[in-house]
Amino acid sequence: MTDTVETAEASAAGRGSRAPLGRDFGKLWTAAAFSNLADGLGRTAVPLIATTLTRDPLAISVIGALAFLPWLVFGLPAGMIVDRFDRRIVMAIANTIRGAVALWLAILTVTGGLQLWALFLATLVFGLGETLFDNATNAVIPGIVKRPQLDRANGRMQAAQVTIDMFIAQPIAGVLFAVSLALPLWIGSAGYIVPIVLALLLPLSAAHSLQRDETVTDPSAPDVSSAGPIAEPVPTPPVRSKTSAREAVSYLWHHRYLRTMTIYTALVGSALSFAQAATILYFLDDLGVQPFAIGFVTAGIGVGALGGSLVAPRLVERFGRGWVMLGANFGAAIGLGLTGVMPEVWSASIAYAFGAFSISVWNVPWGALRQQIVPPQIFGRVLGTIRTVTWGMFSFATLLGGWVAQTSLRLPFVTAGVFIFIATVLGAHLLVVGTRNAGAEAGDPHAA
Repeated sequence: MTDTVETAEASAAGRGSRAPLGRDFGKLWTAAAFSNLADGLGRTAVPLIATTLTRDPLAISVIGALAFLPWLVFGLPAGMIVDRFDRRIVMAIANTIRGAVALWLAILTVTGGLQLWALFLATLVFGLGETLFDNATNAVIPGIVKRPQLDRANGRMQAAQVTIDMFIAQPIAGVLFAVSLALPLWIGSAGYIVPIVLALLLPLSAAHSLQRDETVTDPSAPDVSSAGPIAEPVPTPPVRSKTSAREAVSYLWHHRYLRTMTIYTALVGSALSFAQAATILYFLDDLGVQPFAIGFVTAGIGVGALGGSLVAPRLVERFGRGWVMLGANFGAAIGLGLTGVMPEVWSASIAYAFGAFSISVWNVPWGALRQQIVPPQIFGRVLGTIRTVTWGMFSFATLLGGWVAQTSLRLPFVTAGVFIFIATVLGAHLLVVGTRNAGAEAGDPHAA
C-alpha cells in the first residue's frame, strides 16, 4: 500500500512539474531578466574600465573579490531582512541601490573624476544590493510555483540570466565601451527601473513576511533518524520564530546534509573564483582579443551556460539531482583545465563554454534542493547563511587567483581544474548517496 501511495504521489509530482508556471512567475522572470540586463552591462563595463587604469592582474582581481565580499559581511543580515520584511519591497530597494551606483560611476566617468578606488567602492556597494535582490528572488520562487516545478522554475531563471547577461548585455557593453566609457553605465542604471516596478506588482504570496505569527521546526533537536550516513533531524514540536540569525544557523548546523554540501560548494566555488580572477586580462593579453570584442567572446561562452540551464531540468528528471551534480562537477573541472592550456581564443572559448555548461547544470539542482528541503519561513536566513559561507570565501579565492595570475594568466585555470576534479572524486558519495538519503532528490515525497 505504501508503495502504491508513493507511486501516486510521484505521478502527481510529475504532472505538476510540467504544468504552466503561471503569470506571477512571468512577472518575476521578467524582473530578473531586466536586472540581468543591467547587471551584465556593469559586469562587463567595470573590469574593462579598470583595464584603462591598470594592467595589474591583482588589482583587476580586487574588483571580483569586492563583488563577493558583501556576501561574507552582509549575506546573513540580508537573509534576515528577506525573512522579516516584504520581499517585493526588498527587491525594489535593492535595484534602486544598484541603479544609483551605476549612475554615480557614469557621472564620475564623464566628468573625468573616475579613479580605481571609485570602481572598488562602487563594486562593494553594488554587491550589497545584490545580496538583497538575490536572496529575495530565490525566496520568492517557492511562493509562486509548486514544489514539483522548482527545478524547471530555477532552470528558467538561470536561462534568463545567462541569455540576457551573456548574449545581450555583455556583447552590447563591449560595443558601448568602444563608443564611450560611460555609455554602458548610463544604460545600465536605467535598466533597473522596470524590475523595480515588476517586483512591486508580485502577489502577496511573494511577500511572505514574518510579521505574522509563524512557527518553525526546532532545528536544535537531536539527530536521531536512521536515513543513512547523512541523516536528517526528526521534526519536533514547533517553536515561535523570532526572525533571528541564530535560528537559521542552528538549522543549517544540525542539518548534516546541507551543512556538508555548503562546505563542499564553498570549496568548489572558490576554485571557480580562483580560476576566473583575471579572465578579462587573459583574453586581452594572452589570447589577443580586442576590448570591444570581449562581450562577443563571453557570448560564445554563454552558449554553453545557456545550454546547461535549459537541459538541467530534464537531466535531473532522468538521472536525479545527485548524479547530475556529480557529472556537472567533472565537466567543470575538465572545461576549466582545458581553458588554461588551449593555444588560441577559439579553442579556449570552446573549453570555457563547456565549463560554463557544467556550472549551469550544477546550479539548477543545487538551487532547487535548497528550496525543497528548507522551511519557507526561514529560507531567506538559511540561504543568507549558506551564501555567507560560500560566496564569502569566493572573495579571498579571487584575490589569491589574481596574485597567482601575476606569474601566469593561464595557471589559475589549470590549478582550479585539477582541484575540482579531485574534490569531485572525494565528494561523489555525498553528492549521490547523501542527496538521496537526505530527501533532496527531485519530487521526493518525504522531503522536509
